Amino acid sequence: MTPVELSRTVLRAVRRAVDGGELDVDVPGRVRVGPPGPGGCGDYATGIALQLARPAGQPPYRVAEVLRAHLTGADGIADVVLTGPGFLNISLHRTAPAELVADVLRRGPRYGHVVPEDGDGERRPVGLHCEHHPRALVVADAAARILRSQGALARVSCATPPAPEWAAVLGVRVDAEGPAPDEPVVQVRAVPAAGDPLPLGRDAGRWALLHPAAHDRPRIGDEHLVQRESNPLFRVRYAHARTRALARNAADLGFAAEPGPTEDANGIHALLADHPRVLAAAAAHHAPDRLARHLVTVADAVLPFLPTVLPRGGEKPSAAHRARLALAEAAGTVLAGGLTLLGIDAPDHL
Repeated sequence: MTPVELSRTVLRAVRRAVDGGELDVDVPGRVRVGPPGPGGCGDYATGIALQLARPAGQPPYRVAEVLRAHLTGADGIADVVLTGPGFLNISLHRTAPAELVADVLRRGPRYGHVVPEDGDGERRPVGLHCEHHPRALVVADAAARILRSQGALARVSCATPPAPEWAAVLGVRVDAEGPAPDEPVVQVRAVPAAGDPLPLGRDAGRWALLHPAAHDRPRIGDEHLVQRESNPLFRVRYAHARTRALARNAADLGFAAEPGPTEDANGIHALLADHPRVLAAAAAHHAPDRLARHLVTVADAVLPFLPTVLPRGGEKPSAAHRARLALAEAAGTVLAGGLTLLGIDAPDHL
């Protein structure tokens, strides 16, 4: 369950309490969930009970007890604990590895994206206003892509239009030109690159500008083009291409992926399970570098695992090989989806 899905679950609990006459409040449009604070426990916490207490005319702890009754036993929720004046601390069920892999393969490159549901209302508008230099425009463009994956209606504006060569090579565009709009916007600021990223081309140029945190100065050089392990972008794209090659080779051997138990998975399952949280955090903080670094971590975990996927020598394909192939394909799916959100191509052949 992603943070956005959990937020919806809590919101449905509020609606049920209101419909049942237990709370007399206006149902809020959104519910904020986040990591538990000091003294908290579980995976996530929310202070929605404190927010509703005054309009409900009840103590926060009583409101929390009402909501806890509606949350306990909900799909994906293992436990709900009340702490402090009325914080709801929520523990989630752990998805079985095979179910996780099946979910990734079913959703494809959109795994971790937020699918709008009936009753969600209009998409949340987010305005991003950036400085007029290539790095700020690329960061704003990638941040907008990630925000849209999380259900937001993101628009990018800039005081002056991007130079034609920036748009042509780096693929940046803006939705509005001129001063920052009067409505609230997020100012996208990033340390400009010392060199010109255009000679690197679209993929390497965007990666060079996106991989470092916005407050760090990016390095612009040919190291982003070399096809060797020292280049993080190469490792990410190579890991994806290897997973696609394994699927082709497996088809030649007469077997296909089938999610199942796998041993020595090198922590890949945990990284796949964490992908929706990474997308949500990258969107919330307007920080595409978080996604870029996550993709490097996934690739570095996947590459040593890939030699175990196909049968060796006289081995016949077994359930273990099908399960390993499914895990490899799921990892490749996450890498491809993440690169796409960064505006970078994920080729099947490298």
